[in-house]
Amino acid sequence: MPDGTQTGHLPRVVTGRRRTTLLVLAAVALVSAAALVVGLLSWAPEPSDPPRTLTAEERTRLAAVRVTNYRDLRAGVRVTAGTGAERTELVGWVDWSRPLVYLDVGGPGAGTERGLLQATPSTVVLRPDPAAVPTPAPPPLVPPVDRWRLAALPADGRLAPVLDLLFRLAADRPDAPAPDTARWTARADVAAERLDVLEAPLPAPPGASPPAVPAGRWWVDRDARLHRLEVPLPGAGPVTVQLHRADRPTLRPVDALGGRPGTPRTLTATERRRLERLPARLRGVGGATVTLTAPLGPGTNLRGAGWLTWNGRDAYLVVGDLAVPARRTLVRHDGGRATRTDVPAATVPGAVEAPGRPPLPVPARGWRAAPADDLTALVAAALRAGASTPTGTIRRIRGDSLAGTSVDVVELRASGAHLRYWVDRSGLLRRLELRTRADTWAQLDLVPGSVPRLDATRSTTTGVAGGR
Repeated sequence: MPDGTQTGHLPRVVTGRRRTTLLVLAAVALVSAAALVVGLLSWAPEPSDPPRTLTAEERTRLAAVRVTNYRDLRAGVRVTAGTGAERTELVGWVDWSRPLVYLDVGGPGAGTERGLLQATPSTVVLRPDPAAVPTPAPPPLVPPVDRWRLAALPADGRLAPVLDLLFRLAADRPDAPAPDTARWTARADVAAERLDVLEAPLPAPPGASPPAVPAGRWWVDRDARLHRLEVPLPGAGPVTVQLHRADRPTLRPVDALGGRPGTPRTLTATERRRLERLPARLRGVGGATVTLTAPLGPGTNLRGAGWLTWNGRDAYLVVGDLAVPARRTLVRHDGGRATRTDVPAATVPGAVEAPGRPPLPVPARGWRAAPADDLTALVAAALRAGASTPTGTIRRIRGDSLAGTSVDVVELRASGAHLRYWVDRSGLLRRLELRTRADTWAQLDLVPGSVPRLDATRSTTTGVAGGR
């Protein structure tokens, strides 16, 4: 009987590739399960001797805890801040080498911050999800690409002090506590680990005076590895941090924070020639349909759509701000001038998260001079890409893909500007990124091809030549 039509109960043959896939999935499941179980372990210290001052060996271990975190690079993390109905819970990972945290924010007290979070010491981006279940779970290793926005965390909220604490748990040199500020309090056996429970102040943030630094209880093993920290934080209440040291995947920052890590290097001869020919290649195509994602500030998260032409050096976009859903802004670059005008959202199709195309013909009146902000700089840089070869300090950051197209991500630093060109193998620009004053990356995605006329004095929508 032919293969695939047998009627017995013979076992299916598992090929080498399938066996490898199953083993990998099993390993991932075990790590994820372990990361969840770590929150269910008993951390109650054993009855022991009364508290005492640290021995020299214990003092050395405590001083090395942050260096151990720094050298281990990453760890899984579970945080509880506050109590009862005000409790906020966070599950995910901290990468001290980048540094970066990636967390799912939940718990009954999460409020408007419920959802996914990524943060560096200077920048926080959120992907709110008010409908998420109250109990957080480890975030997806490949983060969603949409709905991220730059956030300003309230200074008196729980998240800001917790994130600051996570980043301060690593350092590149030992820091012993001041004499008479630390003591041994108990011993605990957790998951076959013998831990010492040490009471000591947190590492002081820059400029903080020692009295302002609260003391915490540190669960530390014989190799100076921190497993748990309990500390009262101003604004956050009682905070518990548990580290799962075996759960340490490589994290991928979202696009607003620079995207996945790469290995920067100089351009090859082929890549340099491709970049040198970029202006002529773009002028040959004529124009592009563009999509804008620009987190420019905690109250300025822009989304936009429109067109640009490299031959005429014109651009025309409609832009929405997530904080002002009832308004849209039309943006023009024409003859070296940048202008804008506001219109009601009802006059433009699409939601604020994904605006439709701007109205045609281009309005002839109502335009005002645009400020010299990051949005103006990004659109101007896209038009300039069709006029002159990029110059300055140039290096290839990584290979990537966009809409199924392989690209080289090339970084340019010149005249105070910090840009990234996403150039495909045919020499076309597929994305332009600008490092903003808010320490984020704004993106202008481009689909080269025919576009409407962008002259406000004409009512026609005849396409600009756009052959390959």
